[in-house]
Amino acid sequence: MRKSRFTEEQIIGILKEHQAGLSAAEVCRKHGVSDATFYKWRSKFGGMDVSDARKLKSIEDENRKLKKLLAESMVDNATLKEMLTKNF
Repeated sequence: MRKSRFTEEQIIGILKEHQAGLSAAEVCRKHGVSDATFYKWRSKFGGMDVSDARKLKSIEDENRKLKKLLAESMVDNATLKEMLTKNF
């Protein structure tokens, strides 16, 4: 996944500018982002504070690690089952 040019703090700051009264088009032009990116950020980070965004990121990282562990475990399990069926 490509790394964003903007940090969560910057994204939340941009969204707060929009909430303060600037139009979405003005905010996008000012910061050099597309409308689609702005609305994607708004759906993900809308109404959050910086601390909430950091918690979200840490939870997403933990979830990714757990999914990887589960996938590895399932592969190991399938390999063991396959070896048992070949031996008997």
